[in-house]
Amino acid sequence: MAGELILIVEDNEKNLKLARDVLHFHGYRTLEATTSEEGIELARTGHPSLILMDIQLPGMDGFEAFRRLREIPETHRTPVIAVTASAMAQDRERIQAAGFDGYHTKPISIKELPQLVRRVLDTNPVRTGPQGKPSRGDVP
Repeated sequence: MAGELILIVEDNEKNLKLARDVLHFHGYRTLEATTSEEGIELARTGHPSLILMDIQLPGMDGFEAFRRLREIPETHRTPVIAVTASAMAQDRERIQAAGFDGYHTKPISIKELPQLVRRVLDTNPVRTGPQGKPSRGDVP
């Protein structure tokens, strides 16, 4: 099912545009943030189905933003895919150990990114929470 809302947290304008264009082409809607702080607020209020989180952000990095998202009731079950230029094995292990729902290296692959987004969304179906808002709860 396309049409889900994806939050992109990315400080590089070209990477942000590429991710947005690829997702729009595949039928997704997007919200965009260029800082972790802005991304956390948009995640809390915008109720995205999934978040693409750059790891290397100015100020608060993607790891800290992910940790904070897991502490907020509105976002604690929203799947988050780490997006990073760091492709070393230890970087991937650190991202997986942190609990991210997926991992994508830069440069962004216009073929692989939408496949990963779809796979993560399919394994984390959106549920309706209180007041009919999307949530990632275990109750259907």
